[in-house]
Amino acid sequence: MLYRLFSSLSLKTPASLFRCIVHAMKPQVLFVLGGPGAGKGTQCAKIVEKYGYTHLSAGDLLRAERGRPGSQYGELIESYIRDGKIVPVKITISLLERAMDETMKENSEKNKFLIDGFPRNEDNLQGWSTNMDGKAEVKFVLFFDCSNEVCINRCLERGKSSGRSDDNKESLEKRIKTFLESTRPIIEQYQKVGKVRTVDASKSLDEVFAEVQKIFDKEG
Repeated sequence: MLYRLFSSLSLKTPASLFRCIVHAMKPQVLFVLGGPGAGKGTQCAKIVEKYGYTHLSAGDLLRAERGRPGSQYGELIESYIRDGKIVPVKITISLLERAMDETMKENSEKNKFLIDGFPRNEDNLQGWSTNMDGKAEVKFVLFFDCSNEVCINRCLERGKSSGRSDDNKESLEKRIKTFLESTRPIIEQYQKVGKVRTVDASKSLDEVFAEVQKIFDKEG
């Protein structure tokens, strides 16, 4: 569709129209944040199905890179994930940007992205601003708010079948501490500028998605 539109434009097309087209092609990003076990991945899958977004999980991309044969970052990523620490921002952003580029090369109209689990700290946020300013537009932060107790219980249950090295009590306590100390302040920064949409993630899957739909039907 965009190709046909470009083909039909003449040299006399107003510059404002070109700016609109460029804006339409720029990645439109929603940051999806919440503690471990808040249900971010599950809800993102439902958003993808209903609203056509592409879901990019920072954690999944890092785990995939960790397991990629010959990866120069594999061992480093493993040590950070195992210890519940945040992987250096340069690595995470390079993986996110590559994934967005590959998606849009396959289909230029698929420019709406859910970035799940990022930015997780001030370094992440500054790294995004430095590397992605002008390349992508952040529409808002979708925050799945859930108590620590519920998050831990969900992750421990998930750990019985997930095979994830970080779904154990010791790692979970570290991850929640990291979330509270590093990620909550990022959410608060976005709240100050009116760019956070909060969902009560302690409810059932369907009840949570009903709240999500209200947000997306209005703004998505």
